[in-house]
This record gives sequence, structure tokens and C-alpha cells, in this order.
Amino acid sequence: MRRKFDVTTEQPETASDALSQASGLPRQRIKDAMNKGACWWTLKGKTVRLRRATKELKAGTRLQLYYDEKVLSRKPEAATLIEDKSRYSVWFKPHGLLAQGSQWGDHCSLLRHAELELKRPCFLIHRLDGDAAGLMLIAHDSKAAGALSQCFAGRTMTKRYLARVTGIINAQNQLIDTPVDGKAAISRATTLRTDEAAETSLLQVIIETGRKHQIRKHLQGIGHPIIGDRLYGKPARVPLQLLAAGLEFDCPLSRQRLRLELPEEFSRLGT
Repeated sequence: MRRKFDVTTEQPETASDALSQASGLPRQRIKDAMNKGACWWTLKGKTVRLRRATKELKAGTRLQLYYDEKVLSRKPEAATLIEDKSRYSVWFKPHGLLAQGSQWGDHCSLLRHAELELKRPCFLIHRLDGDAAGLMLIAHDSKAAGALSQCFAGRTMTKRYLARVTGIINAQNQLIDTPVDGKAAISRATTLRTDEAAETSLLQVIIETGRKHQIRKHLQGIGHPIIGDRLYGKPARVPLQLLAAGLEFDCPLSRQRLRLELPEEFSRLGT
């Protein structure tokens, strides 16, 4: 069950003492929740996460704890660093790992994983469905984040995905331009191979826009939902068979054409 605790300290005390008294939760659980990003406070006019349970607080300090045992108990597969390019890094995000956290915690997010592994500031540049896996970039300074984000926001970046779908489809750069949530959306699908026995097809999908769940909605719309798509198809014994496999763009930092591809060990989809 989700519970939110909103506490304003009446006297100087530690964060764990204030939250434990207000919530009735043991201090060890408070410490764990804070470490996983479920506690917030206002610092210099901004609401940010407070992770240190022993932080000494002044009287009048407001704390908010978003406590959800189900969220805090999750242990997703860890992300893998593919390449560190100094101002940004390239990662493989596995199925089930979120791009960033929520108010209920961030220990299940790529952004937090990168912060802990690289010991550097981390900025989210783009998103990828939690159910999907694949290539993601994380920036390490605000200017790099802004410049790279512009590449994703515009239509100058080639974003290549692999999707294993139900049914047999023979497509060659098939245009799918059904609007998504009332906004223009463009995907192009090409069949890489089919499996007659399993009645499935492996597609390459290149998107020109980045609407939420665009590929999932577009493939469902042409009658070939992605295997394992619990929202737009049917649940399966395998995770969502959608993989962000490649990116190609003019890098605003290096001023060079850049092509990023997932290493082979990460670029396979299950059957």
C-alpha cells in the first residue's frame, strides 16, 4: 500500500528521527527508503531528494516521504555501460529498468544507476519505455544535455528499433503515419525475417517522431502487436520484444557524424 508522510520538524532533529516518529516505521526502513530516493525536502528553493538519514535538520524543515513497499522491494537487472564519452555515456537499459525514477524512488532507474557507477552528475536526454530494452544516452553536464536533447527533439536523428511481432508480415520500408494522441507520428517498418512455425516476424522499425508508445501503437494498429505487449497486445512468457538497437546523428559536441549500435550480445530478442 502506498503511503505519503508530510512532516514539518518542530525542533532540531535528524531526518530519520522525524520521519520514524511521524510514520511509525522503523528507522532502518526509513534509511532504506531515503537511500532509494523516496524522501524529498526543499533546498535553496528547490524540492530535491534527501538521501542521508542522519542529516541534522533545523526546526521548521518540511520532509515528504513517499513510501511504497512494492516499489522499494524491486530489484531490476542492472544497466550496462557500453561507452564513456566523457560529457555523455552510452548504456544498455534492460527490460524493467526505468529511464528515471519517480517521487516513490529512483533505485530502479538508469539515471540513478549511472550516477552511482560513474560518480558524476547525470542528466536524462531521452526516454525509453520501462518495458522495452536497448540503447540510451546519459549526459554529464547541463550544456551537453541540452545539445543532445535537441537532436532527439528534432527529426535529425535516425532511431532504429527491433521488434518481434505476432503474425507474418512482409514489409519493405512500410510507412505507418497514424497520429498518436492527436499528434503526427511517423514510423517505417521493414521485415528482417519471419518464423512460419511460430507465426512471428522480426521487424526493423525506424521512427521519425518520438511519441509515447509510438511503435507499440503503430504495430498494433496494423494488426501485428509486439510479442509481450501487455498494453496493446497480450502478455507473454518473455518481456516486451522491443529493442532500441541503434542511433545515428550529427553529434553537436564532437561535430562529427556518429553511429551507435548495441553490441551483439545485447541485440538479440527472444522467440
